[in-house]
Amino acid sequence: MGAYILRRILLMIPTIFGIMAISFAIVQFAPGGPVEQVISDLTSQGGGDRLSGGGSMVQEVGQDSAYRGARGLDPEFIAKLEKQFGFDKPPLERFFTMMWDYIRFDFGESFFRNTSVIDLIAQKIPVSISLGVWILIFSYAISIPLGIKKAVKDGSTFDVWTSGVVVVGYAVPSFLFGILLIVVFAGNSFFNWFPLRGIVSDNFDSLTWWQKPLDYMWHMTLPLITLLLSAFATTTLLTKNSFIDEIKKQYVTTARAKGLTERQVLYGHVFRNAMLIIIAGFPGAFISAFFTGSLLIEYIFSLDGLGRLGYDSIVRRDYPIVFATLFIFSLMGLVVSLISDLIYTWVDPRIDFDRRDV
Repeated sequence: MGAYILRRILLMIPTIFGIMAISFAIVQFAPGGPVEQVISDLTSQGGGDRLSGGGSMVQEVGQDSAYRGARGLDPEFIAKLEKQFGFDKPPLERFFTMMWDYIRFDFGESFFRNTSVIDLIAQKIPVSISLGVWILIFSYAISIPLGIKKAVKDGSTFDVWTSGVVVVGYAVPSFLFGILLIVVFAGNSFFNWFPLRGIVSDNFDSLTWWQKPLDYMWHMTLPLITLLLSAFATTTLLTKNSFIDEIKKQYVTTARAKGLTERQVLYGHVFRNAMLIIIAGFPGAFISAFFTGSLLIEYIFSLDGLGRLGYDSIVRRDYPIVFATLFIFSLMGLVVSLISDLIYTWVDPRIDFDRRDV
């Protein structure tokens, strides 16, 4: 197992490198970079001396510029902008410089927020952790027992109506359900039971020790309900189908013939085999819960997390934040994938990765 873990760790290096290289190459062809963003702001404001260190930036020049909307701006100022954002260097040099910094976990500073990227991530990550951890816990705590129950009672009334609830919940867009919850329970239209924004109240620091967790859960109730509606649907049906496939196999019939109880058969023999496919989907669920899955919810409930930070950075072309979050989440995904493989061997000791090619 030690040799397998070492090979997987070594394979993370070219994988991360490939992800970053492809993303970096795509960005080079994307219009509207940070220089264009500043030029657009300046031209829409009629000029100024922001980011120039003083002096006039607007100058009637006849030559064309490589940047859209830059006509009329001093070429020297354009050169200063390129140097400020690092675009005065060739793309290949910029990429390798970025990767060398990222290897040392030096993510630089934001182009437009005047603070370091790592500090920004540290500020936003509590919200994403709050959403991600609770969604993973609640969704798996609901999905696995429910999926097992549905497999055991396949075709029964319980199976039919729970399938209907699961499918409807999965079909309803989470953002639409979130808006409905806000209108009903937080928008003063019907009830005003829950807050509209944030994960804690403004007076959180002044609350007593027992009031703080209550205030936290009060703020998190509606976002969690919104995300849970669709989060557990896929896992529930996957668990059910996996257990049904295992229950039909010969070893289950043999175990029952030996006089084992249904509970012993289900959890002593079927469980570890059926859970392998659930474990396989854990890395994707983990990453989506922390980033992509909560993006719209963060906007709807005014939660300032990593999903919202990443989206705003893409729109603003704040590349240090974009590439830093991409690097971090790619690395997290690869590490979690390795952990999933290790859990495989814990759930089913018959699996031995050392005897297989990676």
